[in-house]
Amino acid sequence: MKALFSLLTIICLCFLLTPQLKAQQGKTQRVSQPKADQKRPQKSSSRPSVEYLLTERPLPVPFSDAVRVGHMLYLSGQLGVDADPKAPRGITVETREVMERIRRLLERNGSSLNHVVKCTVMLADMSEWGAMNEVYVTYFPKGRLPARSAFGTNGLARGARVEIECLAVIE
Repeated sequence: MKALFSLLTIICLCFLLTPQLKAQQGKTQRVSQPKADQKRPQKSSSRPSVEYLLTERPLPVPFSDAVRVGHMLYLSGQLGVDADPKAPRGITVETREVMERIRRLLERNGSSLNHVVKCTVMLADMSEWGAMNEVYVTYFPKGRLPARSAFGTNGLARGARVEIECLAVIE
């Protein structure tokens, strides 16, 4: 019985509110229509081109190394792990490797470290933030550091200590 009463109440409210909603809708439509003597702005059909940029890797990965959208280049996160497990490790070595990979990827795709506008840094251990920064800042012109976010994780792919992704303007 309560359900029937609730249903009837909803139906009655719909009938009562429908004329008001139609009147309000009509007002909105009249306001938004341009006058006959006004020209309507043409919609731009040109969209920025999108290009997915891949490089050959020894292991298949489920992402592009970079994506170009118009004059922007979005780089996937780069790791500082090398295929040689005997190579020296540590946050400074890995940060240097990451930044060199980023530099090569940017240059291969028409940009450079001078045109990076934003970076995101992920660290396996936030206590290594200072040591990572010492290497990181050497890759950018003095006074032209990109905007940046940094956060700690509970682990990175392939046991990496650091992963950095960047956004850059294409020259």
